[in-house]
Amino acid sequence: MSKDATSPRAKNTTLALLALTQFVVVIDGSIVNVALPSIGQALHITQDSLSWVVNAYILTFGGFLLLGGRLADLLGRRRVFIIGIALFTLASLAGGLAPNDVWLNTARAVQGLGAALASPAALSIVTTTFKEGSERNRALAIWGAVAGAGGAAGVLLGGVLTQYLGWEWVLFVNVPIGAFILWQAPLRLQESRSEADEKRFDILGTITVTAGLALLVYTVVDASSAGWSSTATLLRGAGAIVLLVAFVIIEQRAASPLVPFSIFRLRTLRGANVVGLLVGMSLISMFFLITLYLQQVLGFTAVQAGLAYLPLSVSIILAATFASPLVTRLGFKTISILSLTLLAAGLFWFAQVSPDGSFVVDVLGPSILAGLGLGGALVSITVAAVTGTTGQQAGLASGLINASQQIGGALGLAIIASVANASTDTALRNGTNTALALTGGFHDAFLVGGGIALLGVVAAAVLISSRDSREHAHAARHDGVDASAR
Repeated sequence: MSKDATSPRAKNTTLALLALTQFVVVIDGSIVNVALPSIGQALHITQDSLSWVVNAYILTFGGFLLLGGRLADLLGRRRVFIIGIALFTLASLAGGLAPNDVWLNTARAVQGLGAALASPAALSIVTTTFKEGSERNRALAIWGAVAGAGGAAGVLLGGVLTQYLGWEWVLFVNVPIGAFILWQAPLRLQESRSEADEKRFDILGTITVTAGLALLVYTVVDASSAGWSSTATLLRGAGAIVLLVAFVIIEQRAASPLVPFSIFRLRTLRGANVVGLLVGMSLISMFFLITLYLQQVLGFTAVQAGLAYLPLSVSIILAATFASPLVTRLGFKTISILSLTLLAAGLFWFAQVSPDGSFVVDVLGPSILAGLGLGGALVSITVAAVTGTTGQQAGLASGLINASQQIGGALGLAIIASVANASTDTALRNGTNTALALTGGFHDAFLVGGGIALLGVVAAAVLISSRDSREHAHAARHDGVDASAR
C-alpha cells in the first residue's frame, strides 16, 4: 500500500478498482439472462426451473446485503471486501463447470452472497475515502455510471459470450477480473472499520433480518409463477413480515444491534432509501421489457439486442458524469426530482411501442431519455443516502441503499412480469395475434413502470430534506460539509 494513500492518484486508483467490482457485481444480475436458453439446453433444465439460475443470485444478494454492510463496519471494510470477491470469483468458476442445475443454482447463490459482502463494503470504502462534498459527489458519479451502465452492458456481454464462446463464459469471465481485484485490493485499499467500542455481534438480529429479507425476495420472485394470491405466496409473505417485525423488536432491545435504528433519524437517508427502492423497481423492469420487445417482437438476436443497449448505456454514463457538478450546484433533491421525471417520461414513451415497429422509431429515443434520467437518479440518490452519516455508519448506510435498490429490483421485476404476462395471455385468449398480444403486454407494463418512476418523483419531493440538500450543495461548493443531515 502506498504511503501517500490520500493523494489524488491513490484515491483515483482506489475508485477504479471499486468501480470495476461494482460493474462485475451489477452485470451478473443480467449477463445470465441472454444465456438462459443455452443453459437450459446444455444442462437439461426445464423452462419452469430455468428462472432460478437468475433468482438464486438475486435471493442471496438481496438477503445478505444488510449483513454485508454491517460486517464491513465491524470486521474491516477491506477484509470483508476481499472475502466477498473471493467467494464471488470461486463461485463463478464453479458455476461455469456445473454439470447440472443443482450445482449451478448453488454456485449462483454463493455468487450472490459474495456480491452482498463485496458491494456494500466497496461503497463504504468510497464513502470513507472521499471527503463529503464535491469530492465524494464526483466519486459517486462514477459509481452511479458504472451501476447503471452495468445492467445494460450485461445484456451485450452475455449475448456475445454465449454466441461465440458458450454459456459457461458468462460465468468464467468473472474469474480473471476477480483474480485481478484480489491481487490489487491489499495493495490499493486501506483498511478501515467502525471505531465503536462495542464489538459484540448481534446473532439473533442477523438471523431474523437475513431470513426475513431472503424470504421476502423469494416470495416476490416466485409470485409470478405461484400466483400473487396463492396460499404459498401469502404464507411466505406473512412469514417474511413476521421475521422483519421480530427483527425490529430484537434490535430495539439489543445491546449491540446489527442495525442501530438511530441511523433512521436522518430524514434524508430514510427518504433516499424509499426512492432507491422505486428506482430499483423502474430500472430492472425497463431492462427486462426492452430485452423482450427487441427479441420477441422485433426479432433481434442476442447480440443485436445487446448492441441496441449501447445508446442507453452511453446516456446513463453521460448523465451520471454531469450529475456530479449539478448535485454540487443545485443539490441532490433537485437533481433527483428532475432525473426521475425524465425516467418516467422515457418509460411512458416506451409504452408507445408498436408490433411492427423498429429500433430507431420505438427504442432509440426513449432509451436516451430514460438513460439520462436513470444516470442522474442513481448518482443523486446515492449521494443523499450517505449524506450526514458518520464513518462508523458508512457500511450500514451503503448496505441499506444497496438493499433498497436490490429488493426494489426483485419486486419491480415480479410486478412488471405479472402485468405483461396477464395482459398478453388475455389478448391471446381473445384471438389476438402473437406480436400484437406481446406488444400490448409490454405497453401495459411500461405504463406501470412509468407510474413507479412518478411515485419516485413524489417520494423525492416529500421525503428528502430540502434543507439537507441546500446545505450539502452549499458546503460542497466550498469543499467541505459541516452540516449533519436531519
